[in-house]
Amino acid sequence: MARMGVIVWIFANCIITISFSAFVSKLLLQTVVGWYLRRRTTSRRITILARVKLEEAQYQLSASESPPLDDGEWEKVEKHTAGSAKNGEEADDEWEGIIGFFHPFCNAGGGGERVLWAAIKATQKRWPKAVCCIYTGDHEAGKNEILERVQNRFNIKLHPPTVVFLYLSTRYYVLSSTWPRFTLLGQSLGSIVLAFDAFSLLVPDIFIDTMGYAFALAFSKFFFSKIPTGAYVHYPTISTDMLGSLDTSPALGKGLNAGTGKGLRGFLKKRYWHLFANLYSRVGGSVDLVMTNSSWTASHIRTLWGPVRTKRRKPHALSVVFPPCAVDDIINAIPLNAESEAKRAQTVLYIAQFRPEKNHALLLRSFARFQKSHHKLEEKEQQPGLPKLVLIGSVRDASDATRVYELRLLAHELHLTPNHITFITDASFPTILAHLAAASVGANCMWNEHFGIGVVEYQAAGLIPVVNDSGGPKMDIVIDWEGGETGFKASTEEEYAQGFAEVFGMDGEKRLEMRKRARARARAFGEEEFEKRWICEVGKLVEMVGVVR
Repeated sequence: MARMGVIVWIFANCIITISFSAFVSKLLLQTVVGWYLRRRTTSRRITILARVKLEEAQYQLSASESPPLDDGEWEKVEKHTAGSAKNGEEADDEWEGIIGFFHPFCNAGGGGERVLWAAIKATQKRWPKAVCCIYTGDHEAGKNEILERVQNRFNIKLHPPTVVFLYLSTRYYVLSSTWPRFTLLGQSLGSIVLAFDAFSLLVPDIFIDTMGYAFALAFSKFFFSKIPTGAYVHYPTISTDMLGSLDTSPALGKGLNAGTGKGLRGFLKKRYWHLFANLYSRVGGSVDLVMTNSSWTASHIRTLWGPVRTKRRKPHALSVVFPPCAVDDIINAIPLNAESEAKRAQTVLYIAQFRPEKNHALLLRSFARFQKSHHKLEEKEQQPGLPKLVLIGSVRDASDATRVYELRLLAHELHLTPNHITFITDASFPTILAHLAAASVGANCMWNEHFGIGVVEYQAAGLIPVVNDSGGPKMDIVIDWEGGETGFKASTEEEYAQGFAEVFGMDGEKRLEMRKRARARARAFGEEEFEKRWICEVGKLVEMVGVVR
């Protein structure tokens, strides 16, 4: 009995020793790496701050630059800064820290980038002395070129002196093409490499991820526990819907992996996804402040990250901050009345990046089916009134360009000639406005679209949406409003074709009434509302800078 007690005592001491050794090793690693990165980037931080002051002075002296924001715009923002000052005191407009925005594809020109630039604009308004540092891998574009594109693409004008770009050299590690197998895990681990790259360039005062790289935030929290971290989540890297899609038929259009859960390979894929979901939950639970772009995203992030966040006693609850949409610009530019209704063409418009998950192929097949079913395509091919499909989207890289080429081939196979379909890449904001004013239907074909900025833009322009019956468009945007429908939902080729037929077959007066209801719904997603919510949430991170130091 005594011998057994000695064995237990030795075993317990071994466990304690191992645990203590692991704790010390972890603490040592955190201290050494954190100290090294801070020491390495101190001189660059000093240089950046000095350059910002110099550019600010030059900007103020330059008569060619536009005047600063008028007082009215500032007052609108400052009325809604709850949470950005402690104990009811006046908020600190003089905060001069550096906010690091982790967005490796900042020049992509999609909806996620609109959020980034609108967030920076709101931050500049609220904390004019703060430096907004964007970690990007877009080496081909300089600061002036990127900011010019932001203004042309999104109609967002930023204050250049306090915008800084730091160029990452390891973006390769987060490309899907780099990880043909175990893509989710590979890209997530790759984001850790990218985060190390970012912190090797500059250690910020606040670190915010606006692209969905939760593992990068975990890297920050592990090595720099006192730096507040924030996440604006567009789309969970993995969700319960994704796990469920493995057992559904591909014909239902539920994502790129629909129906791949069968057999031994499917079983292993399920196990891999479940293990990754558990890891993703642990990583996401480390984030100090979480914003999501829709009710759908919020629901999944609460399920995945909520239990871990509760266990770690994170003080700030998850919030929904709808993305900024150019609602006012569109409404002011596009009239909506009987006269404008008469001028609208029989056009279906799809605004979306040319990425696989946007499912442009489904739209092409649906539109071809609609043409055959309702307009006897072979007989009416040359008639000017024939419905037309217009696809507008940004092209990020060679793979996107290849995708556009493949879509053109598919259009040819479906007998959709240039009389029926038009592709427009990297369109400017005025070009997009022109098409929004002329089209009649706005399409969305992505399964579980996280939000759907393009759908809101359709509604603001008075288009009638025909969207995928899932995600943000279903839950937040294309809902009954003011006593009636604001659009149609579909999942299959047949349902999309029927939706197009419903719109084009409606009585003109009824169609105009639906357009007006859709526009009324869109007003809930304006840029001003986003600014209020963004400032409120980021103000909590600014507070934490003072608390943790």
